[in-house]
Amino acid sequence: MTADVVAFVLLLAVAAYACAGGTDYGAGFWDLTAGGAARGERPRRLIDHAMAPVWEVNNVWLIFVFVIMWTGFPVFFQTVFSSMWLPLALAAVGIVLRGAGFALRKPTRKIAGRRVYGAVFAVSSLLTPFFLGAAVGGIASGRAAPGTAPSAHAWSNPTSVLFGLLAVVGAALLGAVFLAADAVRFASPDLHAYFRRRALVALAAVAVLGGFALAVTHGDAPHLWHGLTRGAGLFFLVAAVLAGVVTAWLLLRTSGAWSRVSAVGVIASAVLAWGLAQRPYLVPGSLTVAEAAGAPSTLNWLVIVTGVAAVLVFPAVALLYRLDARGELEPLTDADLRRGGPGPGG
Repeated sequence: MTADVVAFVLLLAVAAYACAGGTDYGAGFWDLTAGGAARGERPRRLIDHAMAPVWEVNNVWLIFVFVIMWTGFPVFFQTVFSSMWLPLALAAVGIVLRGAGFALRKPTRKIAGRRVYGAVFAVSSLLTPFFLGAAVGGIASGRAAPGTAPSAHAWSNPTSVLFGLLAVVGAALLGAVFLAADAVRFASPDLHAYFRRRALVALAAVAVLGGFALAVTHGDAPHLWHGLTRGAGLFFLVAAVLAGVVTAWLLLRTSGAWSRVSAVGVIASAVLAWGLAQRPYLVPGSLTVAEAAGAPSTLNWLVIVTGVAAVLVFPAVALLYRLDARGELEPLTDADLRRGGPGPGG
């Protein structure tokens, strides 16, 4: 019973990182696609101001995921990091380079240096979620079984590729929705329209790739497909679809704050659908929650630590997000957005 509770906490932590970290990765995706220096200056300026207060704290959720995996499910941790060390190592390098690029490009005075750091930040924002999603696809398709030797097959299969692409476009959706809402807060209607259009395109891409992924799992990951078509997995899959419909409706009505909530609902529901569809397995077909669980005393302490974090840490993080959403951490003026060049265009 305790192992199931800790496994659910792990799933919630993954969902939190997918939403919080995904928003940051999505901002980096739109930074990459913003265009040249003149055309992309104002979108990039908005991205910098939107990300600056929270980009570091979003990785708290990833650390929480690793702590629970390592201490609560050591066999699962060893299995995943042994069989798919390469994509996870590339994702880790991407996280480091992405943070360095974002932190160094703004204070760098030379144009060439800013371009290099900006490129590092943007490209890493694209590759990191892809490799993380590919690793999740390897787990979901049962290829990361205990004793599996590291191989490209574990993370370059159809399910992994589609999960990686879904991670990229899901992050792009979150980034565009949050940036569109920030543009409303900063009274920049042209940037709001700019990111709103991109959010709608990303939402359509999520729907198309999600349909392809569900079809592919029928033959490539049968246990996952079985779980997604009935029970709790189906419930959260339907919830993700409904949240997507609501998000599209809100974006078409140019709604700001509520579209953030519904977009988070899309990604969080999709992650919960995946995790609950795998029950009772952590790796479908080979490693159950009970088999991967650590010592009972360790699991009990993890529950206690999670409870303490829920009281002390999570409210502080929630307050930070709230202050950032209300623009009370780093105000952005119209002069900041309008300085230096024409608008972003279509």
